[in-house]
Amino acid sequence: MKKLFLLLCILGIVLPYYHLINFLILNEGSMEGFFSDIFSTHPMGMISMDLTVAATTFLIFLIYKAVKDKLNITKYVISMFLVGFSLALPLYLYDNYEKI
Repeated sequence: MKKLFLLLCILGIVLPYYHLINFLILNEGSMEGFFSDIFSTHPMGMISMDLTVAATTFLIFLIYKAVKDKLNITKYVISMFLVGFSLALPLYLYDNYEKI
């Protein structure tokens, strides 16, 4: 199972950045329109809000674990803001697999 979490960490980096790089190529390196396109349709808005709530919930959970169990959450928070929830959650599960 731990190898699966590692694979998901890798996919959590590669897949989002693949789409970001394609977006930048299509827009000649400009981020213009990136955030307006996220909510351009109701299905895209639904997916965006779903991930926003899930990532926020995970962030609150991490803060709780940091206070309660003195867990060092730095790498999870950095990974969430530099890559996204798609890396932060599998990384947490990978690191804490034996404790779950």
